[in-house]
Amino acid sequence: MTSYKIEAGTAQHLGNRPQQNDRVALMGGARAPGYVLAVLSDGLAGAAGSEQVLHTAKQVFDEFKPGDRPSIERLAQVLRDIVQETHTVIKMNAVAAQAEAHASFVGLVLSPHGDAVWAHVGDSRLYHFHDARCIARTGDGAYVEHLVGSDRLPLESARNHRKSKLLLNVLGNGRKDPFVTVGHHAGLAPGDVFLLCSDGLWHFFTDAELGAATARATPRQASEMLIDKAAERSQGKWGNCSMAIVKLVKPVLDDGGHAQARG
Repeated sequence: MTSYKIEAGTAQHLGNRPQQNDRVALMGGARAPGYVLAVLSDGLAGAAGSEQVLHTAKQVFDEFKPGDRPSIERLAQVLRDIVQETHTVIKMNAVAAQAEAHASFVGLVLSPHGDAVWAHVGDSRLYHFHDARCIARTGDGAYVEHLVGSDRLPLESARNHRKSKLLLNVLGNGRKDPFVTVGHHAGLAPGDVFLLCSDGLWHFFTDAELGAATARATPRQASEMLIDKAAERSQGKWGNCSMAIVKLVKPVLDDGGHAQARG
């Protein structure tokens, strides 16, 4: 039995863009009681790619049957399946529409056994905090190493991959399959917080600021504060801003010592 309750929420802001291309969702699996999936995607030049991410994520997660206790690798495979199936569908749709759609991906699976597994593609991020301290954050490091090793690129060219459509690490890139980076943590406990966010948010904050904001407030309060502060720091010149906050808290006990649900 887990010794925590989950508080979670999502939030978005349009920024100064004409439309919202980010998509974010929290969901449970139809065949996986007690499991939670958080997904965030930033659509590039439109929302078609990010819409497909959420659609495919729900399909894959609804088909997931965990059994007694799935391994970390099996949970990671759920996230890889979402990426690969979405990538395939987006490319097929691009042939029919004669226009490519691209999207970033960051996903998190929490199990009722205290395991967390995450994966990401592109420049949307996942942060893992414990008591406000950042203990993990997704980034480009593994992808840069992949480009240097597999494509034999000079290090500086690999670091500048965002400037090249050929090297862009996104779902829907017709020239290159997405490179998926996976991380995990076992033994979840109260004080653990996960933040999934698009670059319209993380660009304006340090890790310490994000950790402090999510530690001391509810997900709703933290998201409102972060959006307000991002708008202020950008001086109104910011893009789509989206986030999901998943926070583990101590269960509220009744007089008999039994756990109660928290609102």
